Amino acid sequence: MAEKILVEVYRKKTVEELSQALANPENRLDTGSGAAAVAAVAAALMCRAAAITAKTAGGGDRLDYICRNGEILRSYMVHLIDEDVKCRGPLRRAVKEGDARAIEAARQPGSAIPAEIVNMMGKLLELSAELCPQCPKEAAHYLRESTELALSAAGSARDFILDMASYCSDETYRFVTRRENELLMEQLDSEAKEIRALLEQ
Repeated sequence: MAEKILVEVYRKKTVEELSQALANPENRLDTGSGAAAVAAVAAALMCRAAAITAKTAGGGDRLDYICRNGEILRSYMVHLIDEDVKCRGPLRRAVKEGDARAIEAARQPGSAIPAEIVNMMGKLLELSAELCPQCPKEAAHYLRESTELALSAAGSARDFILDMASYCSDETYRFVTRRENELLMEQLDSEAKEIRALLEQ
């Protein structure tokens, strides 16, 4: 008789359950899952601001585009909560088996979801920046809050990527990973400053 495999779906858990699982170092959840959850909230707040704007401004093609893509990002970030656990499966197995070469090979793909979160938070900030000029005063604070959470999600994901890279024996890979992420975060910070400035006008 085949062994029954239990697959735990973390995105279906309550905030209480998810945060407890993340706090437990014996659990398979890690920073990527936590960053994805924060990113989903960031996207949700942008969607809320977009919905209020659409109601106030009466819609339009670009506003519909922002609303639609904001919801896609929110849903995608929720999906990534579990994908982060999956992407580190080969690394967990390699560590358990003590295979140094397999561990080395699994480190880069093990940080694939955090890298995706950093990139997608850039997309979220782009949508927010486009929404700013139309956003009514009563919804502006949601955009500011979304922006700060997007930066936090990207920043924590970036820190995980850099930690994973620090164990790699390839010095060039470590340098390139660090520099790429520095540039990405500089770009996100610049976009966030633009959003803050637009909302203050």
